[in-house]
Amino acid sequence: MPLFNKRAGASAAVVIGSIAIVFAIRGNPDAQQAAKADHAVPVVVATVRKADEPIYRAGLGTVQAFNKVTIRSRVEGELETLAVTEGMDVKAGDLIAQLDARQYKAALAQAIAQSARDQAQLENAKAELARMQSLTKQDYATHQQLDAAVAAARQFEAAVQGDKAAIDNAQVQVDYTTIRSPLSGRTGIRQIDPGNIVHPTDANGLIVITQLQPISVIFTLPSNQVTAINKASAQASLKVEVWSQDDTEKLDEGTLQLVDNQIDTDTGTARLKATLPNARSQLWPGEFVNAHLQLDLRRDALSVPAPAIQRGRDGLFVWLVQADKTVVPRPVKVGQTQDGKSLIEAGLEQGQTIVVDGQYRLRAGAHIEARDVVAAGTVDKQP
Repeated sequence: MPLFNKRAGASAAVVIGSIAIVFAIRGNPDAQQAAKADHAVPVVVATVRKADEPIYRAGLGTVQAFNKVTIRSRVEGELETLAVTEGMDVKAGDLIAQLDARQYKAALAQAIAQSARDQAQLENAKAELARMQSLTKQDYATHQQLDAAVAAARQFEAAVQGDKAAIDNAQVQVDYTTIRSPLSGRTGIRQIDPGNIVHPTDANGLIVITQLQPISVIFTLPSNQVTAINKASAQASLKVEVWSQDDTEKLDEGTLQLVDNQIDTDTGTARLKATLPNARSQLWPGEFVNAHLQLDLRRDALSVPAPAIQRGRDGLFVWLVQADKTVVPRPVKVGQTQDGKSLIEAGLEQGQTIVVDGQYRLRAGAHIEARDVVAAGTVDKQP
């Protein structure tokens, strides 16, 4: 019995002590603040800001070469040399390949010789015509003989003109044995090795040259945006930003060149083409990218970091920080989300503070401890 009484007395003392501590905290404001701080949720916060923000329309795109050509021989012959290597940058006019030109040079020499022979006969025919004209005036030659001399001279004139055309054709054949690049670009994988006989009908050609600077991107957008795009492009050139496939890295930016002249009725989309300088060679033909077309510039737009936007049963909301360091959920209407920023169309005002990270531990009325402050568009920091 004495042991029981001692334990009961100790328990009663603990209860009485706890009650005393609670009453002491309630009666002491400083103690209340300390208790709240102990239970404050550490979060990252940001301030709602107002600034001019570009309005984008994003679509999936494919990189295409600005120009691409398959180098083929226009004459038949043995490939003597291939003057370029795979993956080599070439300029327009650079030597690509050299074919055996001996048979074409021989044909050129033959055409030149034939022209010289016909030219000599033409000179003789002209001299004969001059004599016949003189003899006819003196009645020593008939008009029939004069007509024959005129016909002979004209015949050799035509022959000389034909020889000139033959020489030009033979010279072209000789020139075709030297193959030069028609554009500046980068070579691909060679399709044939020196020593092989090439033909104009070869399907694969010799090598493919692709122009990479500038470069094109073909992307699609919903057809209901075509009217707004055409209206905006009629006023000024529209900027296009190209991002990586996961939309995390900006690769290049350029301008919109055209909107295709018809809409794909199967998909309900329109194709657009942009041209970019590709100075750093980060874009490659066939690569999938995300294209962001800047359609407008919204003045004094409200924006918050994108991670601040939460989705609940009633729609999108943010955790709004009150003056007493408590939070309440605030429904918002979000416009576009781009570059880590979300544009707020309704629900917030400039200068308000919202939670960016740590929301999973929050509830309405919870006290917070702001560990860091970030600006819209920056990478959020962990508490």
